[in-house]
Amino acid sequence: MKNGKNPAAMSAMKVSPLCKPISRLWLILALFWLSAESASADIENSACLECHGKEDADPFVDGALFSKSVHADNQCTSCHNDIKEAEHGTPLKKVDCADCHDLESEIYLQSSHGQALRQGRDQAATCKDCHGNAHHIVTVKHPESPVNRNNISHTCAQCHGDVEQMKKFGLHQLAPIDSYERSVHSIANQESGSSAATCTDCHGSHNLLKSTNPKSKLFWQNIPSTCGKCHENIAQTYSRSIHGKAVTEGIKDAPTCTDCHGEHTISAAASSGSSVSPAHISATCAACHAAERIITKYRLPKFAVETYMKSYHGLSMRLGSVTAANCSSCHGKHDILPSKDSRSSIHPENLRKTCSVCHAGVTDLVVQGQIHSGTRPGMEKNASSVVRQIYIWLFLIVLGGMLVHNALDLFRKLHEHFKELKEAGVSQRMSVNERIQHAILAVSCIALGYTGFVLVNPDAWWARPFVGQTDWRGYGHRFMAITFIVLSIYHLGYVIFTKRGRWQIQQLAPRWSDFVHAGQMFAFYLGLRKERARFEHYSYIEKAEYWALVWGSVIMVLTGALMTYEEWTLARFPKWFFDVCIAIHYYEAILACAAIVIWHFYFVIFDPEEYPVKWTFLSGREGPSDRNRIRPDRTEPDSRKNKRKGGRQ
Repeated sequence: MKNGKNPAAMSAMKVSPLCKPISRLWLILALFWLSAESASADIENSACLECHGKEDADPFVDGALFSKSVHADNQCTSCHNDIKEAEHGTPLKKVDCADCHDLESEIYLQSSHGQALRQGRDQAATCKDCHGNAHHIVTVKHPESPVNRNNISHTCAQCHGDVEQMKKFGLHQLAPIDSYERSVHSIANQESGSSAATCTDCHGSHNLLKSTNPKSKLFWQNIPSTCGKCHENIAQTYSRSIHGKAVTEGIKDAPTCTDCHGEHTISAAASSGSSVSPAHISATCAACHAAERIITKYRLPKFAVETYMKSYHGLSMRLGSVTAANCSSCHGKHDILPSKDSRSSIHPENLRKTCSVCHAGVTDLVVQGQIHSGTRPGMEKNASSVVRQIYIWLFLIVLGGMLVHNALDLFRKLHEHFKELKEAGVSQRMSVNERIQHAILAVSCIALGYTGFVLVNPDAWWARPFVGQTDWRGYGHRFMAITFIVLSIYHLGYVIFTKRGRWQIQQLAPRWSDFVHAGQMFAFYLGLRKERARFEHYSYIEKAEYWALVWGSVIMVLTGALMTYEEWTLARFPKWFFDVCIAIHYYEAILACAAIVIWHFYFVIFDPEEYPVKWTFLSGREGPSDRNRIRPDRTEPDSRKNKRKGGRQ
């Protein structure tokens, strides 16, 4: 080492000849950049406004508005940094707000809007869509700011108020703005000075995310904390409840704020339309506590809703009472706890206090019994269930004994009535063949009516008797339909190929005299005629029944066949035709059943002359109402047989 210097260090400090021109180039470029920046910085806003501030010169720049904006202290070139001279060419580079607002931009790019924009969806909201034109941006507290609390919903509505646009992007809330504007939050915001929740309070602003994203403020597990920013006390109470603890533990089925109160449609609890109002709270709770999946999965008490509905309180509520105790009256609202928890309002030690809110003067005896009705089979034994069992046996013994006694009495009297008619020697009216046809028709029609209507009303109590491991309603309906069709074909052959059948159809043919007889009977009913009309073998009443049956049979068989072979039908006809077949089949069934009850049952059961029943369907002989008839010239084919037995022709 010479002169105290390290040769290795000195050699390392020597600059390569190649590096000298490169270092000079970098120096020149740095000086050029600094001069360019200096040149941009030297361009005053006044120079820009000489052109852009003129009236009608640039619709996006208004000097007066720009001077009031939050960017008024900025140079134009701080955003338009590609401008180097006052006189510049176009088009200019797109302004990037991230140059200054890098943190907000980073958050925005991670949001649902930012991700949609990066995926090429130009419709996604950007900075200017929410904040407005950059030249006119004012502070968020300014009444004219698009992101001012009072204007947020209108700003969001520019996109989210377009239902067709929302459908395009598959959003589950198609009209969120309309429903929000009717909510308690929006109504409160219409009052000056209110700070009720608006869109960004719940959804976020730059950090807006889909509700399915765990980081979203509206993710199901984050909803309590989101609502708790305004409703802090309620959120703390809820967090200690059985529902709040379940949400914290990650149980997704546990109800959060929106499950009970709604989302955009939140109404005041006192409002009649609110889902937590006294009129609707029971139905809101029943959405979970009457759901078989929820009850089974979490082993909740069975029949809680059903037994409440049968209780004194439940019946009052169903009759429209808004003061009767409902779910929240006893269990609480946000502070719901299990009955075993000593803090619970339904803990045995607290029931007296809970019930005394409505029933002043109750004692600790109130805990000795079930609050719900307790009449559901399978519930624990108690006084009311014992009474229930006693009365079931009383029903069987007392009412069953009465039925047996009256059935024996009725059977004996019917036997004597039938014997009297037989001894009177009345004429034959229905042959054995016809009586068998009538019996099959009666059984098949009754069975078809029952099985058909239970298929339409499967949950009705009268629809359950034949449901077990196999649902016999559908099979029974089809079997009886086949029976009815076979009978119809047989009857058609009977009236075509047998002498008596042809004679019967001749007698059933409509005639002008039927209209005359109908007029005479109406005159008799109204007291305008002293005597009844005298009918031929069949009256207009029986003819109307028969031809209505023929018409209804054709309609029901055709529509039923098209419905049974739905694949064939849908392959050859449009869907609306199949729907029309269903409608015709259903309403024709109602018409037929109603006509049988109103028309046929009256003349064969409730007619005072025939009561308690017209025995022709069993004996084949005339009833009392058949004796006042005009005998046709052409007698029945078997009239001689009847004459030998002493019957009248």
